[in-house]
Amino acid sequence: MDSGTTVRPAPHEVALLRGGPRAAVTVAVLALHLRGFADAGRPGTVRVSGEPQGAGQALSDLDRAVYASLQQPVSIGELVRHPAVRREIAALRDRLTAAGLLRTLPPQRTRAARRTLDALRAEHPVPARRKDLSTADALFAVALHGDAALAVLVPRFALRAGLTARVEVADRGLRRHSPRNLGGGGGYGCGDGGGSD
Repeated sequence: MDSGTTVRPAPHEVALLRGGPRAAVTVAVLALHLRGFADAGRPGTVRVSGEPQGAGQALSDLDRAVYASLQQPVSIGELVRHPAVRREIAALRDRLTAAGLLRTLPPQRTRAARRTLDALRAEHPVPARRKDLSTADALFAVALHGDAALAVLVPRFALRAGLTARVEVADRGLRRHSPRNLGGGGGYGCGDGGGSD
C-alpha cells in the first residue's frame, strides 16, 4: 500500500486515512447509492432503496454493515456510531495499522500514509465531471477528495443525505453592488421609466 507500488488502496481505506470514520462511511453510503441500494431519506438521512441481491463482490464488508444499519432512515453520524459499522471501521484500522499506515498511540497517520495520500492526490485530481467515470473511480475520488468530489459527482444526493453540509449564503456583498434608483421614482426598475406597452 505504499506509494512505490502499483496497488491502489481500497476506497474505504483511503477515506479512513484521509478523513477518519465518517469519510469511510460516506464512501460506503455512496457505494450503496451508486448501485441503487440506498437513497436520501428525509433531509439529512439515508434510507434503503433496493436489495443488494446478487451484488456479490461489489460490496465491501463496510458497505454491508452500513446497509444492514439502514433499517430506518438514519444520519451519517448515526451510521458511524452503529456497532456493526464501528466493528468494520476497527477492522479497517487494524489492516491499515498492520500495513504501517496508521499508528495506534496516538492514533494518527504515519509518514508513509501521508506520502501515499500525497502521491494519490497528484495522480488523481478532483474529477471535473461524473460523465464516463466508473463506480470504482467515483468511489476512489470521493475517498481521496471528500466534499470536493461529492460536489462534482453527486451534489444533490450528498446534500439531501447529509453527506455534505448546507452552505449558508450571506447577503453582505450583494447589497453593496446592487443597482440603486434605476429608472427614477426611488425604486428598482427596468428600462427608462417610460410607460408600458
